[in-house]
Amino acid sequence: MKHFRPYLFFNGNCEEALNFYKECFNGEIADIGRYGDSPMPVPDSNKNKIIHAEFKFWGGSIMMSDQMESTSDASEIESTRIQLSLEFEDADKMQATFDKLKQDGSVTMELKEQFWGDKFGMMTDKYGIKWMFNCPKKGSVK
Repeated sequence: MKHFRPYLFFNGNCEEALNFYKECFNGEIADIGRYGDSPMPVPDSNKNKIIHAEFKFWGGSIMMSDQMESTSDASEIESTRIQLSLEFEDADKMQATFDKLKQDGSVTMELKEQFWGDKFGMMTDKYGIKWMFNCPKKGSVK
């Protein structure tokens, strides 16, 4: 296997999410394509939506797209059982990223030291994506 990349689907606000994540993670939008640029017939309401995007940050990337209205139910997107886990080496960087990403989202668990010794927290961002944050205690080997 060459890469493992999560693929996130959005309900019409993928471009907004890309720009939000760019700010939160200090990443780059490496590739972006719109439904209107594809050879398939697309309703006018979907032409400017994102058919495929790649967002690069911290040595990895995630793929992103808007769902076409005719191919998805919003409740299906929101009912995902996936959480994205971010592992940090620096607790201050983790806190800063957590604070940015939680804007207009909901914190499930504040960042705090856990019984296993790591600092850990969870949230759902304003796009409904669930995130877990972890920073091992200094000097621990994982």
